Amino acid sequence: MNADASTAAGKDLFPAGIPRLNHVAMSVPAGLLSGTERSELIAFYQECFGWQELVEQGEEGRIAVLTVGHWDNFVFLHAEHEPMTAVRMDHFGISVRSLADFESCWERVRARAEMDDRVDVVEPNMEDHGPVHLHSFYMRFRLPLMVEVQFWEFV
Repeated sequence: MNADASTAAGKDLFPAGIPRLNHVAMSVPAGLLSGTERSELIAFYQECFGWQELVEQGEEGRIAVLTVGHWDNFVFLHAEHEPMTAVRMDHFGISVRSLADFESCWERVRARAEMDDRVDVVEPNMEDHGPVHLHSFYMRFRLPLMVEVQFWEFV
């Protein structure tokens, strides 16, 4: 099925608007959502991606909610005794709207990775798909899933 057919099918099922992905939830060790570790985690994602903690929905030691640009786009973290585990390249993706934004995001992540060996990165790559160049890099800091950052450059 091509993208146009998928969009048409979605519009038929949801006349008011095609649903969109609005959050990712991951379980993490309880200690990650408390004290210094919580502050460090939130600071990293705020500095690199601009994600903000929804303090009203969080709970020290149990829940952290980080908005991804808007209150209804978020990463939901919850503490569990047996937290989620994932292989290195399991991930979720975010997209940016310009090559300049992509490159500056990479520079922020790269700089943090140089200072902290807990930041796991897969360096930027560009896939040439004819009319589209797909720029991407992957990173992970303290969460079970990596974040893939993409920029779709239509040439």
